[in-house]
Amino acid sequence: MNSSDPSATPLKADKATVRRHNLSLVLRTVHSEGEATRAGVAGRVGLTRAAVSSLVDQLIADGFLTEWGKTLSGQVGRPGTALKVARTGPAGLGIEINIDYVTVCVVDLAGTDRVRLVERKDNRGAAPSTVLAQAAQIAARALESAAEQELHPVAAELALPGLVSGGTMRQAPNLGWSRVPVEGLFAQALTALRPAHRALPVSADNEANLAAMAELWFGGCAGDGGRDRVNSFIYLTGEIGIGGALVLNGQLLRGAHGFAGEIGHVVVDPDGPDCRCGARGCLEQYAGQAALLRAAGLDEAAGAAGIDELETRARAGDDRALSTLESAGRRLGQVLSGAVNLVDPDAVMLGGVFRRLTPWMAPAADEELTGRVVSGLWSPGNGRLRASSSSGDAARGAAARVVREVLADPAPYAKHRVV
Repeated sequence: MNSSDPSATPLKADKATVRRHNLSLVLRTVHSEGEATRAGVAGRVGLTRAAVSSLVDQLIADGFLTEWGKTLSGQVGRPGTALKVARTGPAGLGIEINIDYVTVCVVDLAGTDRVRLVERKDNRGAAPSTVLAQAAQIAARALESAAEQELHPVAAELALPGLVSGGTMRQAPNLGWSRVPVEGLFAQALTALRPAHRALPVSADNEANLAAMAELWFGGCAGDGGRDRVNSFIYLTGEIGIGGALVLNGQLLRGAHGFAGEIGHVVVDPDGPDCRCGARGCLEQYAGQAALLRAAGLDEAAGAAGIDELETRARAGDDRALSTLESAGRRLGQVLSGAVNLVDPDAVMLGGVFRRLTPWMAPAADEELTGRVVSGLWSPGNGRLRASSSSGDAARGAAARVVREVLADPAPYAKHRVV
């Protein structure tokens, strides 16, 4: 019988499949609670205490959960033993390769950033194989640090500033990359550096997508500062280029081919400056890092140091710095208003260098949004346009995605493999 036939009788799950599902259910419940008792988990997932206790025992034996102390349940009887996800064992490795830096981090099952290495280097004009090999060297050092903490990343995820699909960087205008098999090249370089270790599976995605997911899982959209949780938002990451991502109802919107979110290449002025993507007058040419520094009279190649100086001048009330940031904010607001009218998010998050510059860019952007968003839900200072959290970035989002794969199905990563 054809299994794709909608009239076909669905296959029943066997006991092993059900148990595997329930292991994930229990692990994810403890993860979301932060701390829980067996009785508390049973109440949340709808399984018997005996079933939950058996599942917990297996998760402890396989290195996913730990027990510690006692916790009061609020019910009559002895306090229960507290369960937490383990601080050792399976983990995620995230690698962000951007225009002028590489960040590598290792995240444990709780989502805690346990290792972080950052190296600043201009990657423009360098051969992709060279950049990926250098990133692999940093990743290898991060893996050594993780091992010292008894953490063992089970996979690696690359965060890249461009169009990524099927393991290939289709186009990265600011890096000058086109059709680069990034997953294969990075995996080969990392494996060569660690011949005595098991080769790690490698995947790749756009850096704005992964930064947006970090914001969803760890950042301001989760309710920082007493704000309501936000599950639908546009995320902008400002670097040398401008990346974007759209999260609707907690899900990343990828588009038909995985290329959604390239807001930096929305045309602001068709007669404007040439852009590396081949078009003219893109938003990047007015609000990207190099454009900001150039307009403020700073060295556009100064990178992070230049943004530091721009922020310092803005805080000091420098007229040119303030004018530059206001103008860039206005361009952002004009482009964002179209996106907001199209998809109706709850908020817009400004990440990357925009996060630090939000106090001076947001007023003009808010004004444009207020005047152009047809719903009438936007008004200056209403909090819908906000700086992203400092708790998440693309590297952490990449590592956390690996972790969430473990949480979704811990069996393949157990000390004692569950089949």
